[in-house]
Amino acid sequence: MTQLCCGRNTSTKRYLWHNVGIVLSALSLLSLAGCAAVGPDYVPRETTAPPTWHTELRQGVSGETPDPKQLADWWTTLEDPILTELIIQAVTNNLDLKQAMAKVREARARRGISQAGQFPTLDANGSASRSQGSKNSGGGTTRSSYVVGFDAGWEVDIFGGVRRAVEAAEADLAASHEDLRDVLVTLAAEVALNYLDTRTLQTRLAVAEGNLVIQQQTFDLTQSRCQAGLSDGLVLQQARYNLENTRAQIPGLRSSMEEAKNRLAVLTGRTPGGMHELLAERRPIPVAPPTVAVGVPAETLRQRPDIRRAERNLAAQTARIGVATADLYPKFRLAGSIGLESLKSADLFDSASETWRIGPSVSWNVFDAGAVRQNIEVQSAIQEQYLLAYEAAVLAALEEVENALTVYAEEQLRRESLLAAVDAASQAEALARNQYDAGMVDFTSVLDSQRSLLSFEDQLAVSDGTVTSNLIRLYKALGGGWISSAAPQFSEKDERQ
Repeated sequence: MTQLCCGRNTSTKRYLWHNVGIVLSALSLLSLAGCAAVGPDYVPRETTAPPTWHTELRQGVSGETPDPKQLADWWTTLEDPILTELIIQAVTNNLDLKQAMAKVREARARRGISQAGQFPTLDANGSASRSQGSKNSGGGTTRSSYVVGFDAGWEVDIFGGVRRAVEAAEADLAASHEDLRDVLVTLAAEVALNYLDTRTLQTRLAVAEGNLVIQQQTFDLTQSRCQAGLSDGLVLQQARYNLENTRAQIPGLRSSMEEAKNRLAVLTGRTPGGMHELLAERRPIPVAPPTVAVGVPAETLRQRPDIRRAERNLAAQTARIGVATADLYPKFRLAGSIGLESLKSADLFDSASETWRIGPSVSWNVFDAGAVRQNIEVQSAIQEQYLLAYEAAVLAALEEVENALTVYAEEQLRRESLLAAVDAASQAEALARNQYDAGMVDFTSVLDSQRSLLSFEDQLAVSDGTVTSNLIRLYKALGGGWISSAAPQFSEKDERQ
């Protein structure tokens, strides 16, 4: 039994703790004899990015380096205080974000577990027992035993298996930080997109209701003319189906708006229905700023959390190859103990009861049918998967930005055409009604002009929302939104703790 003690007299204490010091000092000196860690050393990936974007930068998009503060809080460029409030609420209450925070704490604790393997262990123990042997076997003597002591042990990390485990845990922790940042980027974009959906649907609903009023007036006028014998039933039914067709669009718009509001409630950590009061008042669709700086591809690759996470995952897996490789080599352990052992409790703290032991041990898995080498192969194959995942993340990021640049510019051109179309349709609808009242055209012209006006106004409302939504997607593709004043608890200082 290993033992350790605490003494009653000063000389015993000094002697015992002197021996403890010898054990721990020997462990410390031996730890310095470790050689370089086995396994491959991780070399940060150097990704070759194109010097410029393939898509032509137009419609207010420039290649200047984005301002870090503006990229972090990109939603403030839309100048909508309700949107800013919703994002702050989401950062505070969103459940996905809280899960990511918990994963960071988990990774930090796992790193602590790995780091603990670099240090000696010290255990205290004590026991008191009383026993009697069999008299028929020639014994029968009653015996007491009293033991107190400390055990110290250390597995010396000569081949670096523990160091590689710590290295992997550090990279895992960094990857969890990047995952948290990626959740922030996605969360801000999702809140903004659903907010844009709400405002766009409110605008489309206002367009439909406004046209419904005009078409109701047309129907009432046609009904009066029909009753007076100035028009036939065909004209009345045409006015009626035009009116009911517009009325039929309103329930779908309302249900879609309810879905967007409920989604916003869940994103901000509330139950469905929790956003209805805040969003009850109709407000215009937020307008995109006149200019947007996107920088160059290399800057985006450094900014995006998903790429940074993929790189840290690759680093962690590289270190795990070293952990597996260390199992090929012997393991050295230095152990020692000091304590007191006596048959009488009164003699336990006498110097004659002192015991101590110190010595190294070695173990080596000489034969395992190739299991260790197969594990190294497994870890190497996983590393290759992480490398490919990193390269895929880079390509996906470049693709996402290129597509976002294209749709943002093209939708603005489409919107300009729709503005002209709405203006022309509005004038055409007014002329058609006046000419019909004067008997110059038939009712078909009125129906066509009203349907066209409703269609173009609805398309323009959708395009207004799409332009700003595409800007949000562009900011998300650039990796904006994770070093944010809306989330001070995620500062760099906190992450280094």
